[in-house]
Amino acid sequence: MHEDLITIGELSARTRLSPKALRLYGDRGLLAPARVDPDTGVRRYGLAQVERARRIALLRAVGMPLARIAAVLDADGGASPGLLDAYWREQESSHRARRQAVGHARAVLAGRTSTMYRIAERDIPEQKVVCVRRHVTAAELAGFLAEAGELLLAHLGSTGARLSGPLFSVFHGHVSEESDGPVEVCAPTPDAVEPTALISVRLHPAHREAYAELTGEQRDFAAVAAVHDAVGGWVAEQGYERCGGNREVYYPNFGTAGPREHSSDVTVPFRRLGQPPHVAVPIPLPRQSPGRP
Repeated sequence: MHEDLITIGELSARTRLSPKALRLYGDRGLLAPARVDPDTGVRRYGLAQVERARRIALLRAVGMPLARIAAVLDADGGASPGLLDAYWREQESSHRARRQAVGHARAVLAGRTSTMYRIAERDIPEQKVVCVRRHVTAAELAGFLAEAGELLLAHLGSTGARLSGPLFSVFHGHVSEESDGPVEVCAPTPDAVEPTALISVRLHPAHREAYAELTGEQRDFAAVAAVHDAVGGWVAEQGYERCGGNREVYYPNFGTAGPREHSSDVTVPFRRLGQPPHVAVPIPLPRQSPGRP
């Protein structure tokens, strides 16, 4: 009845993929077995899946993540080559951004002032923000930024509060594969809003900051990390003193900007020597009448 089905061992021999990899692809929905014996758990595959396994291996070899591979293989008609082309354009864009990062690192190692990024100053007014804070590593950062942004916007929307500027994050500590921040995502608002168990409300004082503009192709973690270093280095070279964590400002086109389109900023708040520090302070809750929940 199942003579056209082959075992995972046979599929492994035909594709040169290990059984471990084939099980992983099956668990991720990329290469689900045609049949799994309910008693023994033995997996069997259709002969047509040999070609699908081959294509998975080919796309993995060019570095494509498993989630992207699923979209490419399951695309309708002749859309798969176009999706592969789009992925590769993203990789080439990322490599261009990393070349800037390498240029900056080379200047630092040589003891020279880096000229890879244009850095300027600006004044930032006092802002009331709602914010979410969490310890995250580099691998967890993108997911946290998306999750926190959605949570904050939903909270503002549920209370009728307005967003008065772009979302931004404050890095209270270094973020890397080994270091976990913490990071605070903030949404500015001019309206009255109360905190929740997860969301705080703070007042960020007016300050001056150094900043560098990033384009759509500069989303790669390594590329952005180099910009953070460059802006911080510039602040030190000017004789200024940091007065807060590094920030990233995300404009509305952050997720859709083209390679050369301005979509975010990296900033470092600073003060001139002798100026008093500024500190973000919690906003107290309004006094409640006795017995009110």
